[in-house]
Amino acid sequence: MKKDLISIIIPCYNEAESLPVTFDALQDAAQSLPAAEFEYILVDDGSTDDTCGVMKALAEANSRVRFLSFSRNFGKEAAMLAGMTHSAGDYVCIMDADLQDSPKLLPQMHEAVTREGFDCAAVRRVTRAGEPKLRSFFARRFYGLMTKLCKIDIVAGARDFRLMTRQMTDAVLSLKETSRYSKGIFSWVGFKTKWIDCENIRRTKGVSKWSFLDLLLYANDAVISFSTLPLALSSVLGLLLCAIAFIAIIVVIVRQLTWGGSAYGWSSLVCIILFLFGIQLFCTGILGQYLAKTFDEAKKRPLYIIKEAGGGNGE
Repeated sequence: MKKDLISIIIPCYNEAESLPVTFDALQDAAQSLPAAEFEYILVDDGSTDDTCGVMKALAEANSRVRFLSFSRNFGKEAAMLAGMTHSAGDYVCIMDADLQDSPKLLPQMHEAVTREGFDCAAVRRVTRAGEPKLRSFFARRFYGLMTKLCKIDIVAGARDFRLMTRQMTDAVLSLKETSRYSKGIFSWVGFKTKWIDCENIRRTKGVSKWSFLDLLLYANDAVISFSTLPLALSSVLGLLLCAIAFIAIIVVIVRQLTWGGSAYGWSSLVCIILFLFGIQLFCTGILGQYLAKTFDEAKKRPLYIIKEAGGGNGE
């Protein structure tokens, strides 16, 4: 009987220390899936340490390992896309290189997509133990905001760790936009997903490459990619301020005609002008964000450039 081929995609940025540990754990998990074969696609996202060297060593030692090395850092979204594009598996799995995604869940995920009728098995964190409280707070608010702003269901605590059918993978690859937010894309394409709860797992090696500012910028890209509501809100805000200004003008005229000398107050006038200019600049900034994304899409630049690739030279 033909075995299922599972493509394991691991995006890496400065993971030379943790990658060998993760790969060993994957090898152990593979033993519990005798009905499946594996190919490992390691994507070096322009690392500045010896991540690429570690990948080459793993590829030399195991013919099922392939590696892709970018010419510079293009971001995790680009690394995941490159891995999916170069995958050949009947099922495609994406996971991080820091062992915060437990390979021990692979048998359960495989069971969901092969026997339970799901198109995807994905992992979500039910706790954020060990994570900075400020980051946890904003993460929870972000998932709630995305669900309200966008016409897609973003599951709170969702990880990138998931196992998808080839049909769902091809659907994700059919979306060619430059500004990518994969969690939103996975939800947008539809298909039936089984969510597997897990506890938060701390990194075994190294430190997180995501700063708080990086996460804020990533959240900004996500909102702009999947919702035009900020544009609508800026329009509503503009109309509301126009209505308030019109009412204020009527009040000033009435006071002037009734009591006289009531139109003075330059300091308050300056404050109002500055406030209105601030609102205008804020709304212009929102418009600029969408215009910038449109500009990026129009240039049609590749999302990544592969400098070096290798491995996978046999059975």
